[in-house]
Amino acid sequence: MNRDPTEPSAPPPTSADVARLAGVSRATVSFVLNNTAGGRVSEQTRAKVRAAADRLGYVPHAAARSLRAGRTGLVLLAGAAVPIGPLFSGFHRELQEALNRRGYTGVLHGSTPGGGEDAARAWAELRPTAVLCLTPGLTPDGVRILRRSGTRAVLTLGAPPVSGAHALIMDQREVGVSAVAHLLDRGRRRIGVVMPTDPGLALFSGPRLAGARSAAASAGSGALVEPLPLDYTEESAAELAVRCRELALDGLFGYNDEYAMLALRALQDAGLDVPGAVALVGADDLLLARLLRPRLSSVRMRLPSGEELAELVDRVVSDPEAPPLNRDLMTVELIARDSS
Repeated sequence: MNRDPTEPSAPPPTSADVARLAGVSRATVSFVLNNTAGGRVSEQTRAKVRAAADRLGYVPHAAARSLRAGRTGLVLLAGAAVPIGPLFSGFHRELQEALNRRGYTGVLHGSTPGGGEDAARAWAELRPTAVLCLTPGLTPDGVRILRRSGTRAVLTLGAPPVSGAHALIMDQREVGVSAVAHLLDRGRRRIGVVMPTDPGLALFSGPRLAGARSAAASAGSGALVEPLPLDYTEESAAELAVRCRELALDGLFGYNDEYAMLALRALQDAGLDVPGAVALVGADDLLLARLLRPRLSSVRMRLPSGEELAELVDRVVSDPEAPPLNRDLMTVELIARDSS
């Protein structure tokens, strides 16, 4: 007796089950569900196949489809150890949607113990069509491992360039340059730079500090730039406010808007007027920058849209032998408000 594939205890449904229920061939099921039918299958038949698949809970087998196509269509976004804030989460959502429209599936992959070649091997096991590396650790040998396993394109996004990979640069130094140049223009000469203690943010905070120092050196004004470690806690922010008073700082770059908000409250609680005693600048230009009082000056960053990046991924996947490109994708603009 034939089993009923709709029973909860039944084995997973197959394309043969869908074909039997819809009254069509397995080839027709494959054409419809893999969207390769072109004009050979009527809309009525398509609807019957989809209805049968929905009733049975059937979805095509990704591995089998990959074997037929010669690639998985998987775009691995490697490096989920980076804290995901409002700016990145919006960018990530856009990118996923744009990749889907081009027939790819974007997967965010967490960090792998060991990093380096071990991470590349772990990524290669999934046979991704492309790898977009968001954090440091990828090596030239790792790129070779991925390419030998069939990955058609390896890209770094914001992370340091790696030989053999396409480099999509988002120069964080420019954020620090913009913030501190603005404070210097406002006549501030003793400037603190917030350095989050979260190790996941070192990829951004280090270059931003380097940019802040570069801006001070270029101004030739003998300005002090003082790094100030900060946990994301009220207690740590209170200590930072005490440090600002002890060092007689008159300007503060708060790393980003959220850390700047934490510093703002602590400075005000310590009786230090913003911007009278200490001018303050954040970064990211989030909504909260306009909601704070005083309204927060902030470095606005224009990231590539998800559509732009998905188009670029698609282009390099289509031409895997193209020479590695090196492109700066980020521009910055200082939005001056009441806090500075």
